Amino acid sequence: MSNSSSITQFLLLQFTDTRELQLLHFWLFLGIYLAALLGNGLIITTIAWDQHLHTPMYFFLLNLALLDLGSISTTVPKSMANSLWDSRAISYSGCAAQLFSFAFLITAEYSMLTVMSYDHYVAICKPLHYGTLLGSRACVHMAAAAWATGILNALLYTTNTFSLPLCEGNALGQFFCEIPQILKLSCSHSYFRELGLLVVSVCLAFGCFVFIVVSYVQILRAVLRIPSEQGWHKAFSNCLPHLAVVSLFVSTAIFADLKPASISSPSLDLVVSVLYSVVSPAVNPLIYSMRNRELKESIRKVMAVCFSKAVMK
Repeated sequence: MSNSSSITQFLLLQFTDTRELQLLHFWLFLGIYLAALLGNGLIITTIAWDQHLHTPMYFFLLNLALLDLGSISTTVPKSMANSLWDSRAISYSGCAAQLFSFAFLITAEYSMLTVMSYDHYVAICKPLHYGTLLGSRACVHMAAAAWATGILNALLYTTNTFSLPLCEGNALGQFFCEIPQILKLSCSHSYFRELGLLVVSVCLAFGCFVFIVVSYVQILRAVLRIPSEQGWHKAFSNCLPHLAVVSLFVSTAIFADLKPASISSPSLDLVVSVLYSVVSPAVNPLIYSMRNRELKESIRKVMAVCFSKAVMK
């Protein structure tokens, strides 16, 4: 029996014990990570560089790209390093920092997606009041609220999780430090504090989900009243990428947390966690740029400028 005071490190779950497959995992994650850095970096640079994109929608998209960059940078580099060096270890403080960072970024991202649904609702359902309801100050306040919600949620969960005594070893059933995996190591049977935090978080998450659903119901009703096909196309081209990102985020998170015990397995848990922690931040830039002509044209301009400067040097 061990307790939390004697634990100096945790052992993360390996994808495989075979050395060749460990190296394959390293290169695969490296490719995904570089794609995420490139995609999200291009979106951030383009929005910051192009004055025409200094609008509420792109301001929130810039924040989302920053959160995606942060979340994938929290989990993937450590997993890559462990595969490369054939290790499973992460320090106690490193695990706490990783858990806090991931909880903060995921919560803030969900909050930001909720804010973005409000932006789409106002743009389509109340276009005459768009400038009033979504002025620069209001946008900054909403983005700050999303980030602050993430910090508060992560701080509460991290301090509470690591205050519980741990006596079930130090091996985690996940490739990064995650709250449910830490709780499985706890020898405390009094989960009332954790249960209380969970209830609050579920209520907030459900409230955001309801807000997003109601917003899109109103958007759909407004779009169906648009007489021109061009108006339909413009409305859907703005909303469909956001809806796709929300669907991917919510569906994987719900399945990870609420899947039946009868179908639960370590391999399935690993696949689902890779989907929401690795794949989602990497494909979000592709989803947003695929149907957004304005963003694609601005990205091409940025890349052309960068390429011309590189050639001149």
